Amino acid sequence: MPVPTCLQRPALSPMFNTSCAMEAPGEEPPGDGTEPWVGGLHNSNNNASPAGWLGPRNGRPFSPFGARAPSTEPSYVERVVLELVESERTYARDLRSIVEGYLGKIIDAEEPLLRPEQVRALFGNIEDIYELSSNLLQNLDSCDNDPVAVAVCFVTRSQEFDIYTQYCNNYPNSVAALTECMRNKQQAKFFRECQEQMRHALPLGAYLLKPVQRILKYHLLLQEIAKHFEHKSGDDYEVVVEAIDTMTCVAWYINDMKRKHEHAIRQQEIQSLLLNWKGPDLTTYGELVLEGTFRVHRVRNERAFFLFDKALLITKRRGDHYVYKNHIPCSSLMLIESTRDSLCFSVAHYKHIKQQYSLQVKSVEEKRVWPHHIKRLILENHHAIIPQKAKEAILDMDLFHPPRLPRYSPERLKKSWSCQPLEEPSAEPRQGRRQSELLQHRDHAETLPDRLHGHSGRRQSEPAKQILQQLGEQGEQPPRAQRASHGQGRAEGTPVG
Repeated sequence: MPVPTCLQRPALSPMFNTSCAMEAPGEEPPGDGTEPWVGGLHNSNNNASPAGWLGPRNGRPFSPFGARAPSTEPSYVERVVLELVESERTYARDLRSIVEGYLGKIIDAEEPLLRPEQVRALFGNIEDIYELSSNLLQNLDSCDNDPVAVAVCFVTRSQEFDIYTQYCNNYPNSVAALTECMRNKQQAKFFRECQEQMRHALPLGAYLLKPVQRILKYHLLLQEIAKHFEHKSGDDYEVVVEAIDTMTCVAWYINDMKRKHEHAIRQQEIQSLLLNWKGPDLTTYGELVLEGTFRVHRVRNERAFFLFDKALLITKRRGDHYVYKNHIPCSSLMLIESTRDSLCFSVAHYKHIKQQYSLQVKSVEEKRVWPHHIKRLILENHHAIIPQKAKEAILDMDLFHPPRLPRYSPERLKKSWSCQPLEEPSAEPRQGRRQSELLQHRDHAETLPDRLHGHSGRRQSEPAKQILQQLGEQGEQPPRAQRASHGQGRAEGTPVG
């Protein structure tokens, strides 16, 4: 699958430790044992590089870094480039040892040592990874250690790195397969003999981890080049920045695919542990977004909540299993934030708002994350198509409202919001409440539907325009949204205790 084009440099998720060195702890140094690493580049005592690595390209340097006299000290950027190239050489050699020293011997064995499915799970697409690394190394060697030429190599090969996604997704299967093999005496003996023949200090498992580490290392090395680039402007620098964006995008994409893969596995696990569930397969509700166990008001035992793309699943823990209690489609979900307790919020079905679940979370971070994603999913599952800018405006409403106000209460929920598309003009307005009744509700929460529909003197077909107008008011609380919603009919019910 192609890596999506990134216009901005995305943040990385903390799934992998990107700061780890390519060599696992305790592994013998490659070659003469003197390979430089990023952390040690401040030390000027670097090894002599291969002969001719500073030579010009076709009689002239590709960039100013190639114009240095042979006797001068290598610059920081040149040492980073040298590290990138030499570490790729070590990486390609390690991949070759996996392909030829382990996989090749398994394939060539007269009697099969492993079942075919074990081989597939254990090695994944390691042969494709090795081929890519070997070709990349040839390109890097032809760059004469010029940072700009090195950056070009990554930009031109960006689409090829998507094979790492398959490898990283399969890596948990690889670990499980290797663990199974090591329980078999014959297979364990074979792997130990292969390790001794190649004189590896570390077993196969340490080498199978290297592609996962390496793909998340490239953008860090390129960032070091850009950070100490002599001229942070011009075409040369832009090429380096493009290479950083490219490889950061690759790393982010792999992390994201890895996260989705793990969530899918967790979703299958929840399905297998769910009791009394008579609904469809949980995969029909989309990706698992959040899960957590919280205390619920007026309920003796804690409840386990699972928030999917299209539904909120409510269960009770019973040993290792989950007993089904209720579920609410996100298209019918209502969120009510509490003014009394900073760690509480409530959820309910908009048609059954008396049956609220008042959750007490354990931290401010949970209070921030859960309501945010619930708001997002309410918008994404709305029956009508809501403009993206309108969604962003609603999710950013915390910037425009005083924190003392709860923002989502079913008290002002209108039935028309859940059944009438936004794009259609509304019917004739119903008779509103008296002003005296309106004032009684001024201190109550404002609902998410109010933000979409509650604008005085306007039809329900124009909520997005009002929201964007509110954005232009630069933080001023929009009282019109509060006034207008009162004239559209009575709420479905009132909150419970």
